[in-house]
Amino acid sequence: MSTLSYLALMERFQEHRGTVRDLLDSIITGLSDSRLLEDTDARRRALHDIREHYPFVKLLYTLDTEGRQTSDNVVEEATGDEEQARGRDRSHRPYFLAAREAGRPAITDPYLSSADHHLCLSAATPVDTEEASPAGYVVIDCDLAEMVAFLMGDRGRRRFQPLFKAVYGTIVAGLFIVVAALLAAAGAEMVAMIREGNGDGLDHHLRPFSAIIFLTLALAVFDLGKTILEEEVLMHKDIFRHSSTRRTITRFVAAILIAVSIEALLMMFKSALGDGSGMLGAVWMMFAAVGLLVGLGIYVYLGARAETILLRTARQGRRESSG
Repeated sequence: MSTLSYLALMERFQEHRGTVRDLLDSIITGLSDSRLLEDTDARRRALHDIREHYPFVKLLYTLDTEGRQTSDNVVEEATGDEEQARGRDRSHRPYFLAAREAGRPAITDPYLSSADHHLCLSAATPVDTEEASPAGYVVIDCDLAEMVAFLMGDRGRRRFQPLFKAVYGTIVAGLFIVVAALLAAAGAEMVAMIREGNGDGLDHHLRPFSAIIFLTLALAVFDLGKTILEEEVLMHKDIFRHSSTRRTITRFVAAILIAVSIEALLMMFKSALGDGSGMLGAVWMMFAAVGLLVGLGIYVYLGARAETILLRTARQGRRESSG
């Protein structure tokens, strides 16, 4: 349930590279206005108007023809670094070099921002005036993670992520408390069995199964809580990836499968030592485990095939659009 990892962001960028570049090109082309080179209020209005529609645009600034920054960083929220940015030499930056060489808007590949240490993109455009061509450059920086969320229509869900994590964390804490209670019950059973010593009778021989049942339940509940904690709280998860959803379902079903299999074996052993009345139920439970295993195998196979087909179709679509 956490935000996407850098690897996932880069994969998304590669998938939608053309769309991202077309979007940024349309935004930066609209900023080719000579007033932005001189008027601070004009720059602030421009950034405000852009962020109303494209909230992933984080800052705006201007450069002279030599690549030196001629304005403060215009940002929506002050960070204290805006005024210090004026006068910085950015002549070595890829967006300035590309825009100066091409004489038209240029867009970088993703890189790690020196301001907030997040992956970002920069776009620059030359600004022509009657006196000079060009007279300077306008640059915008965009947060890659927010851009991906914007393109995927995922911004609303991201706002609720802290709430989702808190709920999942509470559930996991409750499951771990149940695990502790089951372990305590298993310990009490083992202590009582040891105190009784070498007793006689069927009930004494079946006594170890009570502790095993508590331990097995503790194992199943712990595995379930661990899976929820890893999948929904700790791990980077891309809900738009079929493989992520398939991995989560596979882990849940696998945890249930293990618990059912162990419980079926315990029932068989207990029935073999007892009067055998529970043997039929144990056999049916083992068949249920086999059915879960077969169903899980079919699900994983079909899910992998479906994702392969979707990826192949997407690649074909990108090739056709680029061709």
